Parts: sequence; structure tokens; C-alpha cells
Amino acid sequence: MQRYFVSAEKFADQRVLLDGDEAHHLIRVMRAREGDRIIVSDGEQREVLAELTMIAKDSAEAKIIEWLPMDREPEVLVTVAQSLPKGDKLELVIQKGTELGASRFIPFVSERTVVQYDARKEAKRLERWRKIAKEAAEQAHRNRIPQVTAPHAWREIMEMAEQFDMALFCYEKAGGSAALRPLLQQLRLNPSHGGNHQRKPSILLVVGPEGGFSEREAEEAKLCGFQLVSLGRRILRTETAALAGLACIMYEFYEMGGTH
Repeated sequence: MQRYFVSAEKFADQRVLLDGDEAHHLIRVMRAREGDRIIVSDGEQREVLAELTMIAKDSAEAKIIEWLPMDREPEVLVTVAQSLPKGDKLELVIQKGTELGASRFIPFVSERTVVQYDARKEAKRLERWRKIAKEAAEQAHRNRIPQVTAPHAWREIMEMAEQFDMALFCYEKAGGSAALRPLLQQLRLNPSHGGNHQRKPSILLVVGPEGGFSEREAEEAKLCGFQLVSLGRRILRTETAALAGLACIMYEFYEMGGTH
């Protein structure tokens, strides 16, 4: 069954309106007909089963059949801070990271960032990144669309460490003593870090560009409160590292088929 995210104001009087890209996909791509049923979410509090009652040229209307429970979001809030990679690698990280359950993506510029950041193209790129996150959230049956921010400076990322229950800094030279799993287990089992399930624990996962992080950056990260972690003995591509780290976190918090 097709799923769509719409803004909260599209819900009114037991009906929901679809227009813009959602209507285009519903009408032109899916060739929907009146009487077809879809799932619609406002990305925050409401998710409904709805039946199409009107299809026009550029819009559609559906009546709400049933209010659905919203319980598919992960029990851990993971923000992926990805140093800007070359080409379309960040798009892959956003798409697959959304499927895995990331709650936010923050691109940033680090010492070895190769891509030339162009502020003039920022609005267009940000729009595309957010569209990718939205479509991936629909495909993965997420209740919420992950936030995608504009690119940050290195210093801004460093200052974020204290905002999270745990800040992880992926560094290939961290060594075997910097294993990821024991840190995650400690967070999951510690009541002061959300282990009592009264609130969701939060994790910041920081991943470097193609050339990795410099020793100076790693030292600065430690001083700022980051935990330097290794993702194994093999060197991973930047996009692989982000997704592997995210998958490890989700598995340790029973979001990838594990059991409590």
C-alpha cells in the first residue's frame, strides 16, 4: 500500500488533501483511482488509512478510514554527521541511513574534505537531500522524516558532543581497544542515559571524508568529549562507514532483528 507524507494542515474534518509531488506520484505514476486506499502521515503525530474520494488533475482528496498507531521509530535517536564526500555519496548515506532509522543528518566540512563547497548551490542541494530522505522514509514505512541540515563547519560539530548521551568519532587509527559494541552496551544498560526507557538515548555518529580524519582532528574530538571508535580492522569507504556504524547501533538497540 502506498504511503505519503503531507503537512499537518492538509488534515481537516476527517479528510486529507494531497497535492504537489504527492498528488503527481499518486495520479501520474501510480494511476490511482477513487476507492483506492493509501496511508498518509503528517510526519509527527498522525498516521491514517484513507480512501480516495476525489481525484483531480493536480490534487486528490481522501476520507480517513482509520487512525493508525505510530510505533515504528527506533528506540534510539541517531544523528549522522557526515563530512561532505565526493559525488552523490551523501545521497546514498541519506537514503540508506533513513531506511536504517537515522533521525537526523548533518553534512559538514573537515580538514580533508575534497569536494568544493559552493554556498550558492546550497538551497538546491538541500532541497534534493530532503526529498531523498522523504522518499526513503515513505518506502521504509517510517513515521517521521529525518531532518537534513545545511552543511556545518567543523567547530559546530565539535560543540555538539555535549548535546548527546554519546558522541562517537569514527577513526581508523583508534585501534582494537576502541571497539564500538561495549560503548553501545554501556549506554543501553545505563538508566542515566535513557536505559530506563523514559526517554530515548541519543547518539551522534561522526564520519570523515574519503581521506579520513587527521590526527589533529582526532585529538580535538577527544578533547571535546567524543569517543574515538573503530569499525573493524578493514578500511571502509566513507559511505560504507556511515551505514555500517549506524547499522551496528541499531542492532545493539534491538532495531535490526535482535531480541531484548
